[in-house]
Amino acid sequence: MKQQHQSTGATPELANNTAQSRYELRIDGQVAAYAQYRREGDTICFTHTEVDSAYEGQGLGSRLAAHALDDVKSRGLRADPRCEFMANYIAKHEQEYGHLVQ
Repeated sequence: MKQQHQSTGATPELANNTAQSRYELRIDGQVAAYAQYRREGDTICFTHTEVDSAYEGQGLGSRLAAHALDDVKSRGLRADPRCEFMANYIAKHEQEYGHLVQ
């Protein structure tokens, strides 16, 4: 039986961990979700997105995706969603992020 972590009221911390080439969402200092990427010129290639099973169903993956894509947009970069989660997120939010995809 998996243990579900409920929101403790702590504000999730969102950051680009450039040392590990991934965007992270941390709760109480612990990585709850991450989006792995590879930089190729002016493009951020998203290769894998994962939400810790203890935090599933809380919308954290979507918050992380929005943060990562907003960062890509603010830096004038392009996005290449090679992982299914990011590709689906962009498709669902075509107006906000569709222009980032080549």
